[in-house]
Amino acid sequence: MTTTTAINLTFSPVSESWQANNLVQVVNDQIYVFIKPDSLHPLRDIQKAGRKIDGMGVKQVTFVGENWGSNRQWALALGFTSVGKLTNVEFVGERKEELTKKLAVYAWSRDLTNQTPAQLFPASLAEQTIDYLSSLSPEHVTTTVINGEALAEQGWMGTYNVGKGSTNPPCLLEVDYNPTGDADAAISACLVGKGITFDSGGYSMKSSVGMFDMKCDMGGAAVVAGALALAIESGLTKRVKLFLCCAENMVSSFAYKLGDVITYKNGVTMEVANTDAEGRIVLADGLLAAGETGAPLIIDAATLTGAAVGATGGDYTALFALDQDVADIAIKTAKQVNEPIWQLPLETWHQSKCPSSFADTANSRPIPGGGPGGASNAAGFLSRFVPNEGKGWLHFDIAAAYNGKANELWAAGATGLSIDTIAQLILAE
Repeated sequence: MTTTTAINLTFSPVSESWQANNLVQVVNDQIYVFIKPDSLHPLRDIQKAGRKIDGMGVKQVTFVGENWGSNRQWALALGFTSVGKLTNVEFVGERKEELTKKLAVYAWSRDLTNQTPAQLFPASLAEQTIDYLSSLSPEHVTTTVINGEALAEQGWMGTYNVGKGSTNPPCLLEVDYNPTGDADAAISACLVGKGITFDSGGYSMKSSVGMFDMKCDMGGAAVVAGALALAIESGLTKRVKLFLCCAENMVSSFAYKLGDVITYKNGVTMEVANTDAEGRIVLADGLLAAGETGAPLIIDAATLTGAAVGATGGDYTALFALDQDVADIAIKTAKQVNEPIWQLPLETWHQSKCPSSFADTANSRPIPGGGPGGASNAAGFLSRFVPNEGKGWLHFDIAAAYNGKANELWAAGATGLSIDTIAQLILAE
């Protein structure tokens, strides 16, 4: 039986021996989290305290005292939870059930991202997503999976080419959540996720160090699937579609190569300048599929560029949009749910930043990291595949989705950041 440890929250020292810089201290066999009244970032400090409590060997926590509002409980839960105990938090108060469901969704998404490449390959990513979402609302979820050669036959050439070199065939998953009971109901939003279950870099091969954490390259798929799950658990009443572009980026005699030209369903031709810039190649298919639905809101999420990590330090999700009104809504929503986000530049002229002499565009530039402005250039590439000149489209480059090692805020592994933001956006649409 797991023993649950009660955590107190205080804004003043509870003993004379308390050291001012200590976030956590044990007093009379009780654990206290101390947040200075003048703290500029109290929720961040509480999350740091959660990490320290995890490091003390505590297996499960609950909250005691009058100071634990829902945001404070959630902050500590994010810091405390880690591999093997992603749901080991007992919430209290009026929002107990809501927070418990939310943590379960984050745990599912984080665990999915943490799975090994042997456990999680394109077909199993699709299957696990189908099983989980169907379990939440079996009467409202229908799914379609397009596998292997059928992708090429139906024109989904990006996902097909990136994944064709692996013994595990690529696939495109479509999940239709329709609680309306009307088969002709309008689709209010589409979510698109990058599902690269392992990224060797292809013929533009990564180093061993750069490849080590590439099981996480399907983090975008886990985040958007988690966002749909959280919205369903929160009472989503509108029709939403989810598209996951699933592939392994491997090297073989069948793998796609530098200099190949791929033609997409919308007629855009793309020269492969870097096989390690594969995320945008598969996402283009998902964005085209989303555009075909006529949905007024399209959100994609991907662990897309190292440039976004470099720009944000891995603390924020990088946001891109051509529609500033919808970007402003996303930024406001992210602040409301305390998920760090930062908008980076994107204009229509970013589409021309990856030129090709043999196609309409290249997928990158044949220089390390794609050159200056790599994250904006990647977003510019994606903007070729969204309808209405980008109106209603948001691109989340989820730079804070995964940590190879534990840090002061997070345990090693996936974080789930941006699940709540995206869930709230589709709930409000």
